[in-house]
Amino acid sequence: MKRLSEILATVFLCAALVLSVSVNVSDAAPTVGSEFPDVAITVPDSKEHRNYLGLKRGDSFKLSQVAADTIIVEVLSMYCPFCQAEAPAVNTLYSMIEDDPELRGRVKIIGIAAGNTKLERDIFVDKFDIPFPVFADGDFLFHKALGEVRTPYFFGVRIADGAATVFYSNLGAFDDPASFLSLILERSRSKNTEVSP
Repeated sequence: MKRLSEILATVFLCAALVLSVSVNVSDAAPTVGSEFPDVAITVPDSKEHRNYLGLKRGDSFKLSQVAADTIIVEVLSMYCPFCQAEAPAVNTLYSMIEDDPELRGRVKIIGIAAGNTKLERDIFVDKFDIPFPVFADGDFLFHKALGEVRTPYFFGVRIADGAATVFYSNLGAFDDPASFLSLILERSRSKNTEVSP
């Protein structure tokens, strides 16, 4: 009986350790007011995407080099059913931004395909007709820098004075593209660094 209680205590301890690691991983996501991770991203092959981001040909770039005031970063995976379900709404969000002369060129969207190879990324982009740049992160380099967040995860990033600062950080889909865009615009103009929902 004593042996059984020792085994149960060990199992309980292991479970507690696993839970604490999980909590620490999710808590490691960049918080509102912090700098967005300075990870080098491969410059897109597509001239259209390079123009959209305001980049020239080269090996890599950092988010702070994108020609925009505000960048919405979606962390996604082709295997995530929630990302697949959210794809049409994110495409609508992109169209709303591009169709607005005051926002086009100032607010941009990129995707980070966590754990996806270029082939997997391409399958997702083609299937859902994604118009904005999505970057393959097959080795999870970017994903690890972002605290190994679950998908879909959205960051709002303000670009100013050569820095990329997080003003929005949230797990999960948004309900309505218009409402989400209003929230992003409101938060991006605010100097408030409260934790976003």
